[in-house]
Amino acid sequence: MAMASSSSSSRNGGTRGGSMRPMSGATSSNLRSSSFKSRIPSSAPLPRRSSSAALGAGGGDNGVPGRVRVAVRLRPRNADECVADADFADCVELQPELKRLKLRKNNWDTETYEFDDVLTESASQKRVYQVVAKPVVESVLEGYNGTVMAYGQTGTGKTFTLGRLGDEDTAARGIMVRSMEDIISGTSLDTDSISVSYLQLYMETIQDLLDPSNDNIAIVEDPKTGDVSLPGATHVEIRNQQNFLELLHLGETHRVAANTKLNTESSRSHAILMVHVKRSVVENEDSVSNDTDNSSHFVRPSKPLVRRSKLVLVDLAGSERVHKSGSEGHMLEEAKSINLSLSALGKCINAIAENSPHVPLRDSKLTRLLRDSFGGTARTSLIVTIGPSPRHRGETTSTILFGQRAMKVENMLKIKEEFDYKSLSKKLEVQLDKVIAENERQLKAFDDDVERINQQAQNRISEVEKNFAEALEKEKLKCQMEYMESVKKLEEKLITNQRNHENGKRNGEVNSVVTTAELTKLKESLEEEIKLRKAAEEEVNKLRSQSTLKTRSGEGEDAGISRLQKLLEDEALQKKKLEEEVTILRSQLVQLTFEADQMRRCLDRDAPGNSYSGTDSLPSRHSQARESVNGQKAPFATLCEQVGLQKILQLLESDDANIRIHAVKVVANLAAEEANQEKIVEAGGLVSLLMLLRSYEDETVRRVAAGAIANLAMNEVSQQLIVDQGGISLLALTAADAEDPQTLRMVAGAIANLCGNDKLQARLWSDGGIKALLGMVRCGHPDVLAQVARGIANFAKCESRATTQGVKSGRSLLIEDGALPWIVQHANDEAAPIRRHIELALCHLAQHEVNAKEMISGGALWELVRISKECSREDIRSLAHRTLSSSPVFRSEIRRLGIHF
Repeated sequence: MAMASSSSSSRNGGTRGGSMRPMSGATSSNLRSSSFKSRIPSSAPLPRRSSSAALGAGGGDNGVPGRVRVAVRLRPRNADECVADADFADCVELQPELKRLKLRKNNWDTETYEFDDVLTESASQKRVYQVVAKPVVESVLEGYNGTVMAYGQTGTGKTFTLGRLGDEDTAARGIMVRSMEDIISGTSLDTDSISVSYLQLYMETIQDLLDPSNDNIAIVEDPKTGDVSLPGATHVEIRNQQNFLELLHLGETHRVAANTKLNTESSRSHAILMVHVKRSVVENEDSVSNDTDNSSHFVRPSKPLVRRSKLVLVDLAGSERVHKSGSEGHMLEEAKSINLSLSALGKCINAIAENSPHVPLRDSKLTRLLRDSFGGTARTSLIVTIGPSPRHRGETTSTILFGQRAMKVENMLKIKEEFDYKSLSKKLEVQLDKVIAENERQLKAFDDDVERINQQAQNRISEVEKNFAEALEKEKLKCQMEYMESVKKLEEKLITNQRNHENGKRNGEVNSVVTTAELTKLKESLEEEIKLRKAAEEEVNKLRSQSTLKTRSGEGEDAGISRLQKLLEDEALQKKKLEEEVTILRSQLVQLTFEADQMRRCLDRDAPGNSYSGTDSLPSRHSQARESVNGQKAPFATLCEQVGLQKILQLLESDDANIRIHAVKVVANLAAEEANQEKIVEAGGLVSLLMLLRSYEDETVRRVAAGAIANLAMNEVSQQLIVDQGGISLLALTAADAEDPQTLRMVAGAIANLCGNDKLQARLWSDGGIKALLGMVRCGHPDVLAQVARGIANFAKCESRATTQGVKSGRSLLIEDGALPWIVQHANDEAAPIRRHIELALCHLAQHEVNAKEMISGGALWELVRISKECSREDIRSLAHRTLSSSPVFRSEIRRLGIHF
């Protein structure tokens, strides 16, 4: 592949004079892949640098060490050198298989240097990219920052190596074009984004090559992290390779260049291409079954992450000597500015390589822009370009020594990732919408089924009533007809009898026998009619019975309707449960966002020692537990190994007071180490310590035993065992009897650790733990008050979490026990530990409306307003402000008092 020389008329349109001899026999199999950590040359062992000497000293987070990798590339002779140096040998000799370079000082003396890679004049652009830049690009796609930089004398091929566009010959493409090809192919346009800025540092001013009018961009440094940014630069989102090439063409037309004796198109500025990559990390999802219905389940997505990384490609302007380049006038001023910035960069690299306590970052804007590249968190590759001409042996030597010094710089690589709150919120909202839609669909189907069943029941009841009414009417008509016929027959017989009676009178006794017979017959007829009447009445009763049966059948239908109503009530109950589950999902979303905001603020502060946790350990747990036996850990560990933990614990029951005291101190020192705590508990040490606290009144034994219990109380299993063994009551009795501040501090620390366990809140309150904690403020010692404040803050935090989750209701138990006046009194205490914990406790108490009225009447509102304005910690200040803004009771009182916050 041809490499740029010093006699071309265009920067990227063709080679800069001269051509490179093709590489013979080179195949892709000969290319060596670079490991993640650079190889350290045996000739120059690299010491670990201290973080204070880093050019871009970051925070205290753990990272992956990675040394700056340096490759050297030799430009072939150009036409001028072929003529002028025809009788002289090249000043350098390359040994690429050994990764060595020999520099000829004269005809008989040479110096040998080792680099990470040595590229001959026949090395192709593809090989240069794979050796120098590809590992950095892969690291950028994984979430690390990366830098690729070219350094060398004017006319040695830096711009050809880095910025060649390859419009006519794709094989001539430089590192910039090839890097973007790999980045685009390694990202997704749907979930990831790529943006670029193209700048030049000209005469110590940063100019935008994509917007020439923006010719003085300011550098902004984050005071917390030290990160450097250029908010005034143009950022263009890249969607495809063609778009990127157009931007490079635009930038190259605006870059400053001039004709010198060493190069017809010499760069007069440092070109800086910044590629910003944002990638989303996709993780698996977990399924959570529904307790009330095995057929339904919710999908809870894992926490989505966003990785932000930056690739910086720097084409440095060439170093030059004025008498060789022939610069004069304005070009002379340009040369001075270039040499000054390169000199400042070399000083910074020297300072980092030598672990100097001071690195002169602010000598040049170039060093400020590259503070993350040397000694910072970025993975950095440097390619130094040299020429073969013996006339420029001095410049070649300087370039080689610059590369050697850069190889001694070791960076600490860190992934830049953050929580993707928007993505998680969107997923939860979609899931919630699906659950609500499914619930509404089921409810609609249930309502339709109930309406259909009701309609069928009503139709059946109407049909039964209609049939019963028709049957009853028919029977009634039948009875009436039979009765009328019977009455008619009786009337006819009565008339006949009357006539016969009259005839009988006329006929006398002759007819008396006939009349008597007729009367007998009539009596029989009447009796028969009576029987028929009774039969009719029985028939009517029978019909009434049938009617009653029909009515009872109707009541059976009513019972069916009652059952349907019962089913409706059950379904309504199930609907209520589903609505409760939806509410729980929403509350989980709010709680997760709140806790993620707390975590981000703690990380942004970059001060882990100032962070607050419900399981904060005692500030002086090691010092108090090691007040005996020379204050060293090793003797106790050796004693435990030689004697055995069980025998040491048996000495706690010794009759000799001195042996018992020393045994307690040994156990206390062992308990100060987290690795020993579980062993001590399993061996019965915790129970023995509680017995000592219960049965001995010796102040030293009680103090050291309380300190050991405080150390063991940092373990959740030990906390439960302490409570089950009546440890809270014992600690409360000890707090009431003791007067020694150190004993009280140990007891307060133990109770404070127990206050950080969500499961022990009720037992702590019922066994008198909170009252004992408040009783110890009588001591007035700052260390005791700090532990009391920590315990109150832990309890308030757990209580707030339980109330938010619906586990607890009602006002705070701290307010019940009368802790509010003391909290308000010490909310602005001069001691920072006391003030920090009390401020947190007030914020957690104020998060629930049920506590608001007591807090207002107790004067806590004024302290909350002060915290929201004056608190030194941003997370506590933000929490207080958010709490006051979200509470209707507090807002109303603030408006009434005319407070501005």
